[in-house]
Formats: sequence, structure tokens, C-alpha cells
Amino acid sequence: MAYPGVLERYRSYLDIPEHTKTVTLLEGDTPLIPMPRLAEELGGGFELFVKYEGLNPTGSFKDRGMTVAISEAYGRGAKAVICASTGNTSASAAAYANRAGMKAVVIIPEGKVAAGKLAGAIAYGAQVVQIRGSFDDALTLVMKISDQHPIVLVNSLNPYRLEGQKSSAFEICDVLGAAPDILCLPVGNAGNITAYWMGFRQYNERNKTGLPQILGVQAAGSAPLVLGHPVDNPETVATAIRIGKPARGEQALEAAEESKGKIIARSDEDILYMQQRLAANGVWVEPASAAGLAGLKAEIEAGTLDVQGKRIVAICTGHGMKDPDIIVKQMTTPEVVDANLQALEEVLIK
Repeated sequence: MAYPGVLERYRSYLDIPEHTKTVTLLEGDTPLIPMPRLAEELGGGFELFVKYEGLNPTGSFKDRGMTVAISEAYGRGAKAVICASTGNTSASAAAYANRAGMKAVVIIPEGKVAAGKLAGAIAYGAQVVQIRGSFDDALTLVMKISDQHPIVLVNSLNPYRLEGQKSSAFEICDVLGAAPDILCLPVGNAGNITAYWMGFRQYNERNKTGLPQILGVQAAGSAPLVLGHPVDNPETVATAIRIGKPARGEQALEAAEESKGKIIARSDEDILYMQQRLAANGVWVEPASAAGLAGLKAEIEAGTLDVQGKRIVAICTGHGMKDPDIIVKQMTTPEVVDANLQALEEVLIK
């Protein structure tokens, strides 16, 4: 049987209304990649896997939630959807809305969205509006306009987004045969950490798969859940998690506490280092996607997380092509040689 996408594969686990009409790009079913060499670099003694969500149709984990949110809206006859975005949500909303013949409106903070993400939203046909303000300002605006006009909000405040995003927890359990001992992941608007905890709890209730300890990681310049208060002007190279007032902040803190885990912050330097190490092990992710592993590295080095003999899964939320600017700025121009064997040997055989 052909793979049907997230909604149909896990429909019996999703709390969705009867009118939901499936709109899919065959999202989900992303690989869980063993990372033995990276595990050794981090000290060894444990199994490490990367759940590579960058291989979803629009390049990020957002597609899991968007297929369900758009399917629900489409099923009840909605004609338009709207979201605030730091980039990934906008591309996903545009792709799925246009797939269903609906209008997509995207509100983004001026100059704060990576080019690869903005290009996606435009390519998929969204009406993109920039505001002079932050993501949090954009989210406030879309909440207000969706309250006053017949346009469906598809940010993670939409409960159907979380219903789709929790499917990744199901997939991890299906592949491993049980939940991992530790799950580490980036935290921005906090919908994903909330959804994963929902998913693991639900799967455990039905299938006795166990529960992971969750390590959520924010960027140091955008760490409201670590600081304990909103950040008015969040700044980090990890644009996908540059959010100062997470919409699902309380649920994220609850997930960390209930799982006997924590939410910590790491510097941009730590995040970019781990982005490089992931790429050196064959997985290129956008900077924010490396935050979870940056946090894992710090916890191991500090001796504050017992990893010996454990099975650890790191969620890498978006593909490197989503935000290539840092790599492009750092790279040197490749060497140019004449088109003959001797010239090539002089460069390669030293």
C-alpha cells in the first residue's frame, strides 16, 4: 500500500473533527538516522539518532502540523488562511493552502526571515506582508485579524497543528520499537516540544512504548523560557527560534517538567559549531535545527545528564537550504585549475 501521509496513517490517533478533508503532500515518514561517529565525538557510551525533519516536502517539520490544520479548514469550507512566521511556517502554510485552492497570507517581521524561507512562501503563492516589528507583533496581529474576519489562523495556536506534529513521536516509536530515553530538540514558539510530549504520552497509553526525558534548547539571545520572562528584542542566527514570547511557552515548560527534563539555552557559537558537526556527519540543517544537539553536548560536558547506555534522539527541524546565508558568507571561492590531469594532481596529491 502506498504511503498516505501523516493524517491518514495516524488518523485514529488524531483528535480531529469529522469534516476534515485530507490535503497532503505525503509529509512525514522522515528518516531516523543513526549517528555513531557524532556520538563518539560527544563522549560515546550511548546510541544517537537524528530525526531529519528537513526532508519533509517544504523542508521543515511544519508540514506535519500544516497538513492537519489545512485539512480541517478546507473540510469546513474555509477560503483563506493566515500565519505569522519566522520562515518555515510561511512556506508550509502557502504550499498546503494552495494545494487545496485556498488563499494563504503570511505576516513576517521585516528583514528577519532567511531568504530561502521567504522564497519558499513566495514560490508557493502566498501573499506576503512584512511588518515593522517582531514575530511576536506579527502573531498578535494575525490573532486579531482572524478573530474579526473569515480567515483561519494556522500558527501553532491552532490545535490541529499540534495534532499533526505529534505524529513524529509516533514514527520514532515505530522505528525504535519504544520511545527513546532522551529527546533533544530546538524550542522557539514551543509548539513542537508540546506536540512531541503529547505524542509520546498518547502512544505510551495505547502501546506501552515508554516516555523520554526531554531536553529543550533555546538560543541564548532568544531564551524567554530560560530567563522566565519575554524577550522584547530576541536576536540569534538561529532564525527559526528567534521568538521572544512563545505561544506555547507554558505547555513547553510543563512538558519538560513532566518528562523530568529541562529547557536550557546555548550560544550562537555553540549552535553553529553543532551545525558544522552535523554536516560533517552527512546531515545539513539550518542553524536552529542544531540547537538540540548543542544543548546535549553542553549537558554531557557539564555532567548534568546521564547518557551512558541510553538511546538518544535529536530532532533536526529544517533543511540547511532553508537558511544557507551563514555558510555562503563563510565559504571561500573554490580553487580553479586547468582542465588537465597534471594540474589536478598538483592540487590533490600533496
